[in-house]
Amino acid sequence: MIGYKKSLSEWQYLSEVKMGRGSPIPPMLRRKIVKQYQKGVSQRKIAKSLKLSSSRVHNIIQRFRESGTVSVCKGQGRKTILDARDLRALRRHCITYRNANVMEITTWAQEYFQKTLSVNTVHRAIHRCRLKLYRSKKKPYLNMIQKGRRFLWAKAHLKWTVAKWKTVLWSDESKFEVLFGKLGRHVIRTKEDKDNPSCYQRSVQKPSSLMAWGCMSACGMDSLNIWKGTINAERYIQVLEQHMLPSRRRLFQGRPCIFQHDHARPHTASITTSWLRRRRIRVLKWPACSPDLSPIENIWRIIKRKMRQRRPKTVEQLEACIRQEWDNIPFPKLEQLVSSVPRCLQTVIKRRGDATQW
Repeated sequence: MIGYKKSLSEWQYLSEVKMGRGSPIPPMLRRKIVKQYQKGVSQRKIAKSLKLSSSRVHNIIQRFRESGTVSVCKGQGRKTILDARDLRALRRHCITYRNANVMEITTWAQEYFQKTLSVNTVHRAIHRCRLKLYRSKKKPYLNMIQKGRRFLWAKAHLKWTVAKWKTVLWSDESKFEVLFGKLGRHVIRTKEDKDNPSCYQRSVQKPSSLMAWGCMSACGMDSLNIWKGTINAERYIQVLEQHMLPSRRRLFQGRPCIFQHDHARPHTASITTSWLRRRRIRVLKWPACSPDLSPIENIWRIIKRKMRQRRPKTVEQLEACIRQEWDNIPFPKLEQLVSSVPRCLQTVIKRRGDATQW
């Protein structure tokens, strides 16, 4: 709400109506009361001429006598249940147990502070601690062995230049689902509309889906391979023969390159590794559970965000939208993603192998 300062005439008009209890008096009107008091006018006459209560005029004059000013001192108000020391303890607890909900924090606070606290009180106290409840990012689970391998892999490849990373052909698969019926998590409604059918979050038990395989490099992208169902080693070899090899020839034009894929079962199968050896394809060693290190994961994230906006209703529409958004990825975006790999490795080293923000 945007407020404005009322003139003296407006306040006189409002005083003729009925001013609410505790309504603030503007500084101009307070100064006029003091001037009339200094001229010898009685407080009762001042209150009658300005249509104010005698107590309010008396308080303004009394404040002027004591402090020599007409400004209003800040009121004390009701003291908060949790003081500054309690807020510091609450903040430490919230940071230590970040995944706790407000109900669990409230139960802990009641036992720790020995005070009667409601959920709303604790929720406001968390905001006063400059904290807020957010949705947590989804990252793969990493045990200590996997973190150690990621750390060693990042240190071993930290000396690679951006030009070296531009010789890598990045590949990956991703699953896309028809988002029909899956609306947002939040809905705008009144308290009584909780059982209104238009306020439900509807979901499909087994939505139709498609699998997509693609590859990219700093030189460009090639066509997608989209199919229904899962993939096995035999099907993956067909994808490599029909899509990866032509993309490799077109993007690098005979220059040496390194092929990258993750540790999915079709990728690490014995027939797949034998096929790659026979074709003399150099494969980049890749740490397990590390999708955040691959630039192509950002491409899938961009396309899935577009799918949530466009909301295709059928499998045919979904496939057409995926291909269209894949072709719309700008070339500078590819160079930007590939050039960010060294920064990503520095973050992995800094976090001792833990997941990054990418």
